[in-house]
Formats: sequence, C-alpha cells, structure tokens
Amino acid sequence: MANRRVALVGCGMVGMSYAYALLNSDLCNELILIDINEDKAKGEAMDLNHGLCFSSSHMKIRAGSFEDCAYADLVVITASAGSRKPGETRFDQLNKNVKIFKSFISKIVASGFNGIFLVASNPVDVMTRVTYELSGFPANRVIGSGTTLDTARLRYLIGDYFQADPHSVHGYVIGEHGDSEFVPFSQLNLSTKNVEEFFNDERFANDYKREDIEDIIEKVKNSGAEVIKLKGATYYGIGMSLVRITKAIFGDENSVITVSSRLNGEYGMRDVYLGLPAYVNRNGVRKILPLNLTEEEIEKLRNSYNILKESYDGINM
Repeated sequence: MANRRVALVGCGMVGMSYAYALLNSDLCNELILIDINEDKAKGEAMDLNHGLCFSSSHMKIRAGSFEDCAYADLVVITASAGSRKPGETRFDQLNKNVKIFKSFISKIVASGFNGIFLVASNPVDVMTRVTYELSGFPANRVIGSGTTLDTARLRYLIGDYFQADPHSVHGYVIGEHGDSEFVPFSQLNLSTKNVEEFFNDERFANDYKREDIEDIIEKVKNSGAEVIKLKGATYYGIGMSLVRITKAIFGDENSVITVSSRLNGEYGMRDVYLGLPAYVNRNGVRKILPLNLTEEEIEKLRNSYNILKESYDGINM
C-alpha cells in the first residue's frame, strides 16, 4: 500500500467514530490524532491500538501535533466549539468555530502539509469555506462532508418505503447541510425509475403517494435533531460518511458523492461552498456533476446559496 497518512484534528465523538471506522476499513497505514487536550489524544490512540490485532488493518496510530501534518495526505477536521449554549445565536457559535479554525489552520499550512482538507465541523458548508480562505489551498483540495450523510439517510428511508435495498435508490439531498437542504424529485429514482412515475401509474395508485415521499424528505431533514433528542449527539453516521469520502480519495475512485465543494459558476452561482454531487478522487473534487434541475429546484438551491453566503459574510474573518 502506498503511503496513506491521515491526520485527524479533533478527538470528540465524531472524530473518534471516524477513527474507529477507519481502523476497520484498512484504508490508511497511519493515523495521527491531534486534539487541544493532548492526554485525550494519547488515550484515544492507546485505546484504538489495543484493538488493532482484531482488525484487518495494520495501520500505525499515534497522538501527534500540527507539525505532523507535514507528512499527512489527508487532514480531517472535526474540531468545534461544541453545541450552542442557551442565549447564544447561530452566529455566536459560528464565530467561536471560526476563532478555533484560525488558531490551527495556519499551523497546518506552516507544517508543509500539501494534501487534502476534509471538514466535518458544523456548520460544515461555511466552515469548509473558512478553511479554504484561511489555508489558501486550491478549492479542489478543500472539501466538506456536505450532504453526504443526509443523502445516506434519504436512501435508507426511501429504500425502506419501497422495500428495496438502499443501494438501489439513486437520489441526492443537495444545498446547505441544514434547514434549507432539499431533495430534487427530478433526480430521485428507484433503480432507473423516477419516483414521480410511481405516483402517476395506476398500478401503484394505492401503494405509493407523493405525500409519503414528502414526509420522508422532511424526516431526513429532521433526522439529526431527532437523534440528538434521543441520545444527545450524532456521530456514527457522519464518521462512516467521512470514511466513504476517504475511500474515494485514496482509491482515486472518481465516485460521485454529495460533498460540500466550491461553486464556480454552476447554476449561475460562485464562491459559496454547498452540497452537490461531485466527482471525488485523489486530487479532491474533480468537478461538480451537472444536474438537469427544474426551475423550482434551482430556486431552492439559490435559497441555500443565499443563506450560506449571508452566513459567511456575517462572520468575523
């Protein structure tokens, strides 16, 4: 295996869910854990190493520092200021995360790191753009987890509705990873059959209804909040999403994944990072896959774009 080194910044539940899933995937041969709490990083490295003999992986796992990013091919960022506190606005939380990113992005760049940034810290689209701006890296080498997990939730729930393997569901959640995200019906298929065809086919009139799919889409949008309500946080799903993106990068797959990437004129929009299906390979994002969206869907995408642009313009950079 060629050198595939990952530096993970942030050893909270999301970061360690990623690390644990990575340990069981045999995707890299070195994982460096970096956290403001150095003892936490050391303890997590020990704990993972103690399970190494039960894994198919032969990766080396250790705690490290930002200087170690010089040797990394991929830096995955899950660090954040934590959940919003009572009385705090969304912008308060966002500015806290920006302050945290300012404290270490420059150190990663100064180390000589020349790989790919993969960001999962929320609000992920804005924080990915912050990483891009602070790092000075080419846009293709700064990626956010985007709506990857939202899309996985969609495919799971649609598959359950049609009693089909979710791998046979083809569709995307696009836009902001947040309240303005949406599912373009024009792109939502079971195998090669668009879901709209089920609603207009009298053979399925009593089985499948558009309002059921709309309810599922609303459930997808609220899934994260529901998990947080039930167990306090979400981390397994996003951890596995990050592993999927890592696999596409290290495998030079050109897989189409709904990562957060920088718009460069697509749909008449620029500069903002948001979730759209894009080809992901060893160089990061090769290009965004153009979709034949309806005018209504483009307007929904523009709404997400405007929200994310306003969020970025309102932070203290």
